[in-house]
Amino acid sequence: MPNRFTRRTGLRLAPIALASAALPAAAEGASEGLKIDTRRIANALSGMVDDGRTAGASVLIWKDGSEAYFGAAGFADREAGRKMARDTIVQIYSMTKPVTGTALMTLWEQGKFGLDDPLSRYLPDFESMQAYAGKDASGAPIYRPAARPIAVRDIMRHTAGFAYGAGDTPAHDAFVKADPLSLDNDLTEMARRLAKVPLLFDPGARWSYSIAVDVQARLVEVLSGQKFAAYVGQHVFEPLGMRETAWRQPDGRLPRLAAMYRATDGKLVRQADADTRRLNFADNKLTGGGFGLASTVDDYLRLARMLLNRGELDGARILKPSTVKLMSTDQLDPRITERLFLPSKGSVGFGMDFAVRVSQPKNAEENRGAVGEFFWDGAASTLFWVDPANQLAAVFFTQKMPFDGTLHRDIRAALYGPDYLGPQGD
Repeated sequence: MPNRFTRRTGLRLAPIALASAALPAAAEGASEGLKIDTRRIANALSGMVDDGRTAGASVLIWKDGSEAYFGAAGFADREAGRKMARDTIVQIYSMTKPVTGTALMTLWEQGKFGLDDPLSRYLPDFESMQAYAGKDASGAPIYRPAARPIAVRDIMRHTAGFAYGAGDTPAHDAFVKADPLSLDNDLTEMARRLAKVPLLFDPGARWSYSIAVDVQARLVEVLSGQKFAAYVGQHVFEPLGMRETAWRQPDGRLPRLAAMYRATDGKLVRQADADTRRLNFADNKLTGGGFGLASTVDDYLRLARMLLNRGELDGARILKPSTVKLMSTDQLDPRITERLFLPSKGSVGFGMDFAVRVSQPKNAEENRGAVGEFFWDGAASTLFWVDPANQLAAVFFTQKMPFDGTLHRDIRAALYGPDYLGPQGD
């Protein structure tokens, strides 16, 4: 499982993405103020490959009720000469999280829990959590009872206090030792191990990206009485027609799986196939709520379109409009000023399993986007976003580690134009 604490989000912008918008737009949307220049987007995709930042990339854009653009450049498997294509299957890592949040909120709509309920009401192992409080004079860690219980809301907005891998405190060390995210654990064992790990801070005190969404997955199981993957399949994937998104891909799809590439000493090095396939083509016990899905751009766009359409797609109602609005509204108290890497995403807050843009881009280096958009990304540099102001949804796929924020900077600049600011918001 990738450690998101170590992500680096460089802001170098490829020269091609800074090109003038003088090229004619091949498609224009009806939304005032935003025109889709398909040639500029195609040039940005090819630029990412040509300058060696990624082996292959694709993007699918939906705008004003219809497909506005699909494009791909480079290779899904560079060594085999297999090009990035529309049916390429990629591992989306943390883009699994919005799927999990959607599933959990269907249970909220059924009245199964309250957002401010203590998590321990449903998962008793989390009843008496300890929080790290520094070290004493001898250097020994100090732990004390958490100031308040973890609420369900906390596990949806990353304010629970959980860790997510190695770090600089004894509480991080305890997380690593417990190894809750071992693929040999099922969700029950994951939660049992995690509940014994001290929190990094009191619930609600900070924003810190964490294992919390995997706890959401366990909560889905307890509330629904079904295995997590089965519940998601029945209540999200099947009604949306997401037929190629799964934690366990059938072997017949293996030829369409993209290879994974890692930037090493300025070059892209192919990750061993066995490592690439271990999440989706192996019989693992863990079905992660925060990672593990593989998908295609068309499949994931169906989730994005449902969210854009306020919870419904092609007659299938997944969530109420008010629920989508709640999830895509900033849930962070202004007093939560410690937000780890979240500010690197731009002028954003955080809703429920989405980052939420709360103001216009503040400088030329910040990602382009519109106030009110909500989005998330994945460790292999994948990205999706929903932009209600422009009636737009987009899915960007590539397979590059470590996470490369410059690719997101470029695809957004190509779609919106490098100077786009969008609406001011409230």
